[in-house]
Amino acid sequence: MTLKEFLSKNDKFAANSGCKLTEIREGYARAELVVTPDHLNAGGVCQGGAYFTLADIALAAVMNSHEGLTFGIENNIMFLHSAKAGDTLTAEATEIFNHHKIPYVDVRITNQNGDLCCVVTGLAYRKDARLPIEGLM
Repeated sequence: MTLKEFLSKNDKFAANSGCKLTEIREGYARAELVVTPDHLNAGGVCQGGAYFTLADIALAAVMNSHEGLTFGIENNIMFLHSAKAGDTLTAEATEIFNHHKIPYVDVRITNQNGDLCCVVTGLAYRKDARLPIEGLM
């Protein structure tokens, strides 16, 4: 099982929210979400939790791309541009610092027009355990 298959199968919340991993390389991951009416808040724009869930699955992919079990311990999120139903959001997660225990990742979420909608930064804790995977994609 690859990391993409492992996360797609076992992160049920992200999958049920419509998030899909589209690329994983060591130190990089991309995920996509098509915003539906179910993703909207009371103001009629994409709810912050939808952005965060999309960023979180990309973060998980990047942080686990070295095949060591890694869990997020702190994240910061900034909302910059509202998305609406029908928009396609793309999260690109890049490992900024691959510390053996506390990696740091930056995620940028853009819409189909390339507008920067959201920025998420994250720290994680890498355990000594290995993931039950063979390869990334």
